[in-house]
Amino acid sequence: MEIAIIKAGGKQYKVSVGDKIKIEKIEGQEGEKAVFNEVLLVSDGQKTKIGAPFISGAKVSAEILKQDRAEKITILKYKSKKRSNVKRGHRQPYSLVEIKSIQ
Repeated sequence: MEIAIIKAGGKQYKVSVGDKIKIEKIEGQEGEKAVFNEVLLVSDGQKTKIGAPFISGAKVSAEILKQDRAEKITILKYKSKKRSNVKRGHRQPYSLVEIKSIQ
């Protein structure tokens, strides 16, 4: 089983073929292909390649399944004795992708 570690949206993800992962939102419509060129590690069980920082020529292909936003997070700020409070909400956009191949 091939395993790769990719960098997407400032975070690192351990992926293998067939995995479905939520990553920071990337450009593209649902059903389109996405290619991740920033591959940090590739392993096939016997051999492991480690990049410095990335492996040249390695890429991971994926398909965008969904472009959505996460659950709402409520942010409360309160300052005692000042009668000041702020209430805000935030929904982080994300992309759900399925890994198709590791090369």
